[in-house]
Amino acid sequence: MTGAERHSENDRTHPRAASVPSDESLFLRFRDDGDTEAYRDLIDRYHDDLLRFLYRMLGDRQGAEDVFQEAFLQAHLSAGSFDENRRFRPWLFTIAANKARDLLRKKGRRKTAELSAPIGGDGGRGASFVDLMETDVAPPDERLTAEERDRQVQKVLNDMSPTLREVLLLAYFQRLSYAQIADELGIPLGTVKSRLHSAVAVFGKGWQALNRGETDV
Repeated sequence: MTGAERHSENDRTHPRAASVPSDESLFLRFRDDGDTEAYRDLIDRYHDDLLRFLYRMLGDRQGAEDVFQEAFLQAHLSAGSFDENRRFRPWLFTIAANKARDLLRKKGRRKTAELSAPIGGDGGRGASFVDLMETDVAPPDERLTAEERDRQVQKVLNDMSPTLREVLLLAYFQRLSYAQIADELGIPLGTVKSRLHSAVAVFGKGWQALNRGETDV
């Protein structure tokens, strides 16, 4: 099968194929045919989502910008290892998460977090963790502006260990399944579940404490 035929076949497997090429098709066009415009399209397509993810993970906008560029450079350098049967999005985000983890190590920002905190309580005011981590969702407390809520969420995330923060972001921000997270991080499924359980508990405790005024914003 030629490169063009493979890209066409890839597009037909996605509902949007009639008008918008899939991520996988764009990447294969870049990798196999040297289509740089296809790669620019991917960069534009992922600019906002990936930068938000990296900012949540690093708590630093300049760092997020730097890692964003490094992630796409690494994707280019690792193009030959991309499995055509896999989805491009989790592959790219895993590269970015690895780069972000490396940066955190260099900064020496390893922090400890309590793993036995209870889940739930009134401090979250009924909001889900998915809601709290998305900047375009109405805040759980109407007195909070979007900017204030976003700053509070980032503060709680920054106080978490990089390991727990990463699995929480992959699960709730990127909506990856347990199996996908296990595959992308190279850890057992049971480890994913226990880490995510701990991460949700730690985030929940931090959010409740922040809203009770036990920590400074």
